[in-house]
Amino acid sequence: MSVVRNKILILFAHPSLERSEVNKPLFNASLRHQDVTAIDLYREYPTFDIDIEVEQQRLLDHDVIIFMFPLFWYSTPAILKQWQDLVLEYGFAYGANGTALTDKVFFCVTTAGGAEAAYQQDGYNHFTLRELLHPIEQTANLTHMKYLPPFALFSSRNAAEQGRITEHVDQFISLLTACAEQRLDIQHAATLPLLNHALTSAHTPLTGE
Repeated sequence: MSVVRNKILILFAHPSLERSEVNKPLFNASLRHQDVTAIDLYREYPTFDIDIEVEQQRLLDHDVIIFMFPLFWYSTPAILKQWQDLVLEYGFAYGANGTALTDKVFFCVTTAGGAEAAYQQDGYNHFTLRELLHPIEQTANLTHMKYLPPFALFSSRNAAEQGRITEHVDQFISLLTACAEQRLDIQHAATLPLLNHALTSAHTPLTGE
């Protein structure tokens, strides 16, 4: 008897991909995952002329939705906001008859230049990363998706020289596989400040067993 696997959609946004040291390896690794459809939005829509019907069908065809991006001014790169404004239409994603995204799992994969300590109430940025992404979390709530905290890499500017990228990519692939195999404890993960904390030291996602 075959096991039903979740289909995962990654919407990737990086306006200067040639300069990326972390997001590019993450995106390239996700392209090789059997359960993932990974879309480079800046490559797909260089003039921001987003095909609403195509994007809505992608959402319908997948069970797990992921925004992947570097944190820019405490938010997403511009094309992801454009995507949300156009694709998440009334009557499709929200409203009386807008139930297309109900119960789909949604989370962000992001990188931040600052240290994790800077993203605390008493830190340099005064807010946690999850708090800074509250507008996206509320979008998920309005569209009836199951929102999970971000999967994040802090101090991304020196991640390459410190040799932290390979481990981070491996953790991300483990997370994708757990999502695809429905092994991630969604209820528990939703309570965490970061989705990274849903992984053990052996990079094995927590399950509901």
